Formats: sequence, structure tokens, C-alpha cells
Amino acid sequence: MGWDFPWYSSGQGTFNIDFHVSFTPEQREHGAEYNYRTKNHPSDEACGLSVFAAHEGDLFHTYSSYERGTDAINSCYQLLDLVPKGRDEQGFSWSMEWLRRHDAYD
Repeated sequence: MGWDFPWYSSGQGTFNIDFHVSFTPEQREHGAEYNYRTKNHPSDEACGLSVFAAHEGDLFHTYSSYERGTDAINSCYQLLDLVPKGRDEQGFSWSMEWLRRHDAYD
């Protein structure tokens, strides 16, 4: 996308699975922990936010939030909540089914 700052990804490791926001096909079919409960997932990824702090060479996991707990950092939701139909997610199999990445449109 032309960004000129360092970008880091957990895509090549198991971080997202370890922190319960990405799911293997087996977990999607049989259920996996998400937001502190076990459920089936229609997608291989779910919304989550984790915060870490480094101190004297140690790394501490200080906070996690999932689903609606991440709304404050999702500017799309902040705008959608202002319009007459709101998020209009009724009938979706999961709350952000409407989302398309910049290269995922037909």
C-alpha cells in the first residue's frame, strides 16, 4: 500500500491462534475459545485487541478485548452508529460480514 513505516505481522506464527483470534479449520468446525467462551466461528479470524508492556527485558500481556470491546478503536463503527440504520448487521452470519479489504472487492 506504499506505507513507509515498519510493519510487523503475526501472520507467519501462531500468535493469533495462541491469543484466540484466528482459528484452524478444526476449531471452526468443532468450536474454539473466543472472548472467554467456546463457540463455532464462521470466519477464520475474529476481532481482538491485545496490549503488551516491556520492562527490563520482560514482556507483559496487560490487556485483551474482543468483539464489541474493540468498538472504540474501530472508526467505521463510530460513524455507522450515527446514521439512521446504524450498523444494520441483522441477517449477517457474523457482525463484520460487510467488511471488505481494499483488494477484496469484485
